[in-house]
Amino acid sequence: MRRTLFMMSNITNNTSKRFFAPLKEPFTAAGSQLRKLEGVVFDMDGTLCEPQTYMFALMRSALSIPKSTDILDHIYSLPTPSAQATAMESIRSIEREAMVTQVAQPGLVTLMSYLDARGIRKGICTRNFDAPVNNLIEKFLTGSVFHPIVTREFRPPKPDPAGILHIAKAWGLARRAGAGESGVPEVGEEEHESAAAAAARTETTTTNGASTEEGLKKTEEGEWVADASGLIMVGDSIDDMTAGRRAGAKTVLLVNDVNRHLVDHEHTDLVIERLDQLVEVLEEGLL
Repeated sequence: MRRTLFMMSNITNNTSKRFFAPLKEPFTAAGSQLRKLEGVVFDMDGTLCEPQTYMFALMRSALSIPKSTDILDHIYSLPTPSAQATAMESIRSIEREAMVTQVAQPGLVTLMSYLDARGIRKGICTRNFDAPVNNLIEKFLTGSVFHPIVTREFRPPKPDPAGILHIAKAWGLARRAGAGESGVPEVGEEEHESAAAAAARTETTTTNGASTEEGLKKTEEGEWVADASGLIMVGDSIDDMTAGRRAGAKTVLLVNDVNRHLVDHEHTDLVIERLDQLVEVLEEGLL
């Protein structure tokens, strides 16, 4: 698909056509080529709050691993449950200290108030554990509901699409595997298969935001699987953009000086510089 760029109020759209109906007008499915927005999924660190990237160096130092090694992959690869628990607690202690200095992203309250007023569901999919997430909501967003909240206890984590598909499933959004119905995002066959497989393979239970893997299931053609094509994934990392794309959602990058190289990435659909710019995008149907 040809990718085009246009600028409006520092918003960059990398898609060649609009996908979601504008929220300023009542949605009518009859005769519409646009989709109804079913919900928005947010990353946490660097998205809902300002980045605290210094934590990653502290975590890798505590675990004695190089920058090239994924922190969670390393912990899950440790040989015993005891070693994994000790390593996990070492990074949690760093996160607990950092959450005291959390700063809300500019435009956070404005965007969440808008979504609440429009009745748009909100979820969180993060590689953090639950304490920093709960701290941010209690500190800045009291009364604003996020459900489900998928934290690192859910496996596999981003960039796997399973967490986003779990949220879609919890919201009752489903499609038949292998179906070519209209409204499914134009991604490659391999990505469709990956999303469908992730949706069907993982049955989870969620308690206070913590999800655990119960088993793997094979996807059969025609089987009902989670459908994230009516969702938007908002994040600040390649893991966020890739998880969203593989799940079949549209992706929004909250750009900063560190992640600016992702503006033109093939998994990034739209770029904003402040969260409240998403109000204009959704109100006018610019994505």
